Amino acid sequence: MSDTHRVITARWILPVDGEPIQGGWIRLDDHQIFEVQTSKPPTAAIDLGDVAVLPGLVNAHTHLEFSDLSQPIGEPGITLPQWISMVVRQRGDSDVDRRNRSIADGIQQSAAASVALIGDIATPPCHYDLLGSEESNPNAMPAIVSFAEVLGLSRPRSDARWKAAQDHLACDDGFGYSPHAPYSTPREMITRCVDASAKSGRPLAMHVAESPAERELLTAGTGPFADALAAMGVWNADLFPWDDRPLEWLIDELSRSSRGLLVHANDFGDREIQRIAQHSNLSVVYCPRTHAFFDYPPHPVDRLLQAGVLVALGTDSRASNPDLNLWGEVQHLLRHRTDLPPADVLRMATASGADALGRPDYGRIQPGCRSILGMLPTNAKSIDGVYESFRSEFPIPVPR
Repeated sequence: MSDTHRVITARWILPVDGEPIQGGWIRLDDHQIFEVQTSKPPTAAIDLGDVAVLPGLVNAHTHLEFSDLSQPIGEPGITLPQWISMVVRQRGDSDVDRRNRSIADGIQQSAAASVALIGDIATPPCHYDLLGSEESNPNAMPAIVSFAEVLGLSRPRSDARWKAAQDHLACDDGFGYSPHAPYSTPREMITRCVDASAKSGRPLAMHVAESPAERELLTAGTGPFADALAAMGVWNADLFPWDDRPLEWLIDELSRSSRGLLVHANDFGDREIQRIAQHSNLSVVYCPRTHAFFDYPPHPVDRLLQAGVLVALGTDSRASNPDLNLWGEVQHLLRHRTDLPPADVLRMATASGADALGRPDYGRIQPGCRSILGMLPTNAKSIDGVYESFRSEFPIPVPR
C-alpha cells in the first residue's frame, strides 16, 4: 500500500450504488477511493467508530451569492411573484465584491455540511478563488459546476447578460448556461442557450414550473406574474403568452441541450412528467424546504421517480432557505414525505445530483470516485436503524 494511502473502517458504510456494508473498510488517499471491501479491516485501519460513512453530499442547485443573508427574504407563504420582486430589489444592492464574499462564505458553509459538489447559479462577474483547482486542493472545498445566469425581457438586457455569461464560461470548460426562467428569459434567448449547450457540451440549468402563476403567464399572459413584471417596469406584451402547452415546448427545447437540469418542477402535471421521462439527458432538481417556504401543494417527486426521471436535491439559496445544509433537505423529506424510501432520498442527495451535474465521480463510495466523505453518528444494528438516525443526526466531513 502506498504511503499516501490510508484505510478507514466504521460501523456502517453506505456506498449508494451498492448494498449497505456493516463493518468493512475503504482504502483511499486525499484524491480518490481505491478499494471498498466487506471483509474484516486490516490492523492498520483507522476506526471511525459508531458512524455511518456516506459519500460527500451533492447540492445540485443553489445561488451562493445570497449566502450572506441571515434569513429568507419575505415571510413563509409569500407568492413567488411577490418574492421575485423583493429579490430583485435586494440584488440591486449587491456589488461584485459583496457577491464574491457571499460566494466564499457559502462555499465554507457547504464544506462544513459535508457537501462535496455544488451546482451554483452565478451572476457574472464573480469568481470562486477560494477553491483553487481540484487537483491542487483536493477535497478541501466542494467542487462547483457554475451556471452563468442569462435573463432579461428587453433585448439590451438579455444581450448584456449573454456577454457576461460568455466571459464567465471562458474560465472553466465545465461551467454551463442558465437561462433563468420562462418569466424572465425570452424564448429566443432560451433557444440561444440551448444551442450553445448542444454545440459546446456544456450543461444547462433552468428554473421551470415553479408555480401555477408561471403557467398562467405563459398560457394566458395574465395573472400575478404579469402584474409583478409590470410593477417592476419590465413587462413586454410581445413576449407573452406563449401557447396552450408552454411547458411541453420548453421540455422539448431543453432536451436539445447537452445536459439539462429542470430546477424546482413544482407544477408539472402527468403529461409533462412523461415528456421529461422520454429524455435521458434531462433531470429534475427538487428543493424541498424552499418548496415548503412557498407553501406549494405536494411536490410530484413521487410521480417523477416512478416515471424514471432522475431527481436530485438542492437547497436553493438562503433567500428562500434558512441554511445551505443539504442534509436539512433529506431530513425534511424523511419527516414530511414518508412515501419516499430513505434509500431513494439518500440517492437524490448524492449519486443522482452527481449524475445530473455530469460528475459521476462524486456522490458514491466506489473505486475511482472522489474521496470526500461524510460520517453520521449511529449505533444502529440494522439499516433501518441507520435510516432512523438520519432523522436526528447530521453528517460531518470525514477527517482527511
